[in-house]
Amino acid sequence: MAQTSYGNLPPYPPLAVVGPQFCAPYPVDLIIVRKLMTLSEGNFGVTDVNGNLMFKVKGKLLNLRDRRILLDAAGNPLVSFQQKILTAHRRWKVFRGDSSSDKDLLFSVKKSSLLQFKTKLDVFLASNTKEDVCDFKIEGSWLERSCTIYAGDSSTIVAQMHKKHNVQSVVLGKDTFAVTVYPNVDYAFIVALVVILEEINEDRDDED
Repeated sequence: MAQTSYGNLPPYPPLAVVGPQFCAPYPVDLIIVRKLMTLSEGNFGVTDVNGNLMFKVKGKLLNLRDRRILLDAAGNPLVSFQQKILTAHRRWKVFRGDSSSDKDLLFSVKKSSLLQFKTKLDVFLASNTKEDVCDFKIEGSWLERSCTIYAGDSSTIVAQMHKKHNVQSVVLGKDTFAVTVYPNVDYAFIVALVVILEEINEDRDDED
């Protein structure tokens, strides 16, 4: 267990990818709500367990480039996502802020293999130019909203997503699920991974 005391360093140093302000010394539970009807404003909202908006995703459909932007609750762009259309493994690149410049690249995500019956994605930080070993990996079943994010090619869990059923989600017809982010892990980074996970799986029928 990570220690919450600031007097002693926790076993794992804060894992900041988007920013250290998104690393908490305790587990963070996030609720992901897919708004199915509001296409103009994107299809994702992220709240805390009390329903307070923390992040939202806005979509920009460009000619050959699918683009999404992750915003904080105040509407400030944190990261932008861009899909490389003409790659076999369906790679997404993620940049700081509203940028699409390689100098602002934070990380990229791609399928581990072309033929997949279960979700398996590799995540490479921008500093990992060789890409011999992934920095993070995502495995599980998107259909069941049951995926786990691991640090590197290891069994160390940094976040887990799970299906959330409640009366509100049934009444509103919204697809709602939860993500538990482990202590000292950048939860904005985890949200970005979940957005890509959704994009890759939602357009699976198009080309795969």
